[in-house]
Amino acid sequence: MNQEKVGILLANLGTPDAPTPAAVKRYLRQFLSDKRVVDTPRLIWWPLLRGVILPLRSARVAKLYQSVWMDEGSPLLVYSRRQQAALAAQLPDTPVALGMSYGSPSLKSAVDELLSHHVDHIVVLPLYPQFSCSTVAAVWDELGRIFADYRSLPSISLIRDYAEDTSYINALVASVRHSFTQHGEPDVLLLSYHGIPQRYANEGDDYPQRCRDTTRELLSALELPPEKVMMTYQSRFGREPWLMPYTDETLKMLAEKGVKHIQVMCPGFSADCLETLEEMAVQNREVFIEAGGTKYEYIPALNDDPAHIAMMINLVDKYR
Repeated sequence: MNQEKVGILLANLGTPDAPTPAAVKRYLRQFLSDKRVVDTPRLIWWPLLRGVILPLRSARVAKLYQSVWMDEGSPLLVYSRRQQAALAAQLPDTPVALGMSYGSPSLKSAVDELLSHHVDHIVVLPLYPQFSCSTVAAVWDELGRIFADYRSLPSISLIRDYAEDTSYINALVASVRHSFTQHGEPDVLLLSYHGIPQRYANEGDDYPQRCRDTTRELLSALELPPEKVMMTYQSRFGREPWLMPYTDETLKMLAEKGVKHIQVMCPGFSADCLETLEEMAVQNREVFIEAGGTKYEYIPALNDDPAHIAMMINLVDKYR
C-alpha cells in the first residue's frame, strides 16, 4: 500500500508588504473586502470603504506599523517565517508552507508550493487558537476558491482550532510563569482576546465560548485565584457592539479602582503583530498608567518558542 505524502500549511491573517500608506491601503482593501470580516451589504460598504475608510486610515495605520516594523520586515511575517522554519527543521521529511489570507505570501502560493512537492494530503493549521468565522472560516473559503480551478485535489484536513489543547495551554502557562518570575506577580493578569461583533456570536460563531474555554484551562493550570484573572476583548472596529468587556475600558476601570500592577497576555495571537506590539504593549499601557496604574507588562505571544513549535507538531502528528 502506498503511503500518503503529507504537507503542512500554516495559515495566518496577513500583513502589509511595507509600512507605507500605499502598502497599507492595498492590504486593508483586501482584508476589509472579505465578507467574513465585514458583512455589511456591498452597496453600502464599498463606497464607505473606498471613499472614507481607506483614505483616512491608511496613513495613520502606516505610522503605527512603522513603530513596530522589524529589520526583517513586518513582525507577524517575521515570526510566522520563524515558526515555519522551526517546524520544518523538526519535520525534515514533511514540506511546510506558509500562507496568509490577505497579502503575501498568499494561501495559493502555499498550496502551489506543497503541490510542487507532490503531496497527497494537505494538513491546514490556521494559527488561530480559538475558531471564528472571521478567521478560520476565511481560510477555508479561500482554499475553496483556490481549488475551484484545479482538476485534481489532494486530501485536505483542517485543524479547526486548539483552544483547549494541553500542549497549547502548557506553553501559555510557561510564558506567564516566566513573566511573573521576571516582573513579579501582578495584582491582575488580564487575558485580552481579539474581539468580533457581538452579532456574529448571536448568529452562531462559537468564538467567545472557545475564548472562555482557553481562559478556564489556563486559570486551572496556573492555580491562580479567579479574582486575579480577567478576560477582555480588544481591537473593536466600527459602531456596532462587539464582544465585551472591552480591554481598554477594563484597564481604565481597574486603575481607577486602585489596581497598580497588571500583566497582559493575548492568548488568541500566535505571533506578535500590530495589535499586540502597538495596541496592547503601547496604547493600552498608556490607558492604564494615565488612569493611575504604575506597572504594566505585556507578555509576548508564543511566536517561535520551542514549546509552541512542539504544540504544532503535536497537532499535526495524528495526520502524518
